[in-house]
Amino acid sequence: TNASVISYITYTMWVTIFILTLLTLWIIRLLTRTRTQTLPPLPPGPSGIPVFGNLLSLSPELHSYFATLARIHGPILSLRLGSKFAVVISSPALAKEVLRDHDVTFANHDVPAAARAASYGGHDIVWNPYGPEWRLLRKVCVREMLCAATLDAVYGIRRREIRRTIGYIRSRVGSAVNLGEQMFLTTMNVVMGMLWGSGGAAEGEEERESRGREFRRVVAEMTGQFAKPNISDFYPGLARFDLQGIEKKVKGCAERFDGIFEKVIEQRMKMGGHGEEREKDFLEVLLKMKDEYEAVDDDGNGKVPFTMTHLKALLMDMVVGGTDTTSNTVEFAMAEILNKPEVLSKVQEELDTVVGKESIVEEHHIHKLPYLLAVMKETLRLHPVLPLMVPHCPSKSCVIGGYTIPKGTRVFVNVWAIHRDPSIWVNPLEFDPARFLNAKFDFSGNDFSYLPFGSGRRSCAGITMAERMVLFSLASILHSFDWKLPEGEQLNLEEKFGIVLSKRVPL
Repeated sequence: TNASVISYITYTMWVTIFILTLLTLWIIRLLTRTRTQTLPPLPPGPSGIPVFGNLLSLSPELHSYFATLARIHGPILSLRLGSKFAVVISSPALAKEVLRDHDVTFANHDVPAAARAASYGGHDIVWNPYGPEWRLLRKVCVREMLCAATLDAVYGIRRREIRRTIGYIRSRVGSAVNLGEQMFLTTMNVVMGMLWGSGGAAEGEEERESRGREFRRVVAEMTGQFAKPNISDFYPGLARFDLQGIEKKVKGCAERFDGIFEKVIEQRMKMGGHGEEREKDFLEVLLKMKDEYEAVDDDGNGKVPFTMTHLKALLMDMVVGGTDTTSNTVEFAMAEILNKPEVLSKVQEELDTVVGKESIVEEHHIHKLPYLLAVMKETLRLHPVLPLMVPHCPSKSCVIGGYTIPKGTRVFVNVWAIHRDPSIWVNPLEFDPARFLNAKFDFSGNDFSYLPFGSGRRSCAGITMAERMVLFSLASILHSFDWKLPEGEQLNLEEKFGIVLSKRVPL
């Protein structure tokens, strides 16, 4: 009958659907198993909770917190920070895989919302993605702005500002001095002087001091915003709303800087090649580069010009990235030296031999001071300026240490933990400059046990300037005065994590 035929067809159809469904599930399972066997697993790590992941368990001192997690989960571990996947690297071998073996894949930085707002949309050398525009900026920095010849040309500015600081300290002999504050102001004035000399016009001491105070206030405000946990970074889909107002505040700081940059650039361009002769400065170099430099794009067709936006972004990098990094290193070094009187004696003995008790330290002396260089290296081992480096971001999924690192992951290299690893360093928590006197370690980043300035394509472009500033500052203040702590005061070497590592209690 028709009913029987229809019933049979219906039964056959459902049986067929059931068999096809089973077959489909079997194929999916087979493919999933094959894929799982092909791709290594994600790195191990602490379990999180829905939506937040590991966010609620983070410690404010991220560098030491990550080091603690590494002792539990191993030298490569993963965290879920909101919707953002993060990986922490804590060994030289794995750092080498990231920074050298797969350097092109990890050549980009993971750009926080606040940093993008502060750097003209990421058009600076720190946050620009790896490509022709970044290579152009790196070329301008390394070959022109921060090369030895340019640094030699602006030595007079460094010398003058450090002499002023020595004069101020001399006026305070016998009294307490806030050395951290003084070194920040000195470094800020040096950086401003190297950027644009006297501002392009006759500038009095009062105006110079006023501009220095303004810069310090804005830099402190901006870096303070950088250090705050930002919902926009953990949940990128919410970034457009700027729920904490961090991006708005950083943009306000950036606009104040931009107004200063515009004023100084306008003054310089009006002067042109006329007027009284002045010291060479970075702005003069950059304005010349603006008209002469360009790079070929990846296709080999178009040109990437060096624009006014690039110029101002590099000025921003110098002001924000070249001030407290240097002053904090000098402050940590002085604290460690004061904590070890025998180190202070050795430094001063070397200075008296090389410079002479009746002479004044000049920058050409620093290359003859191996023990002082060892002090700087040891300071940066114990207190690296960027303890987690600038986070990297792979442009494609990659296997590191036998684990899969997905595309877009935020990758931290815990330099602070590597520098204190007892399997690498003898008595790692002890301040001992002598360990660097006959050691192979330098600032190049070729040895992945010692990475104070990073390594690979995105290593610090200002190593030469940092070395000159730190050594010249230390040599000058240690050669000019005897130092001790105020009576009854205990030395505190505790660190405070931030965009730049600092002393929790100023020296």
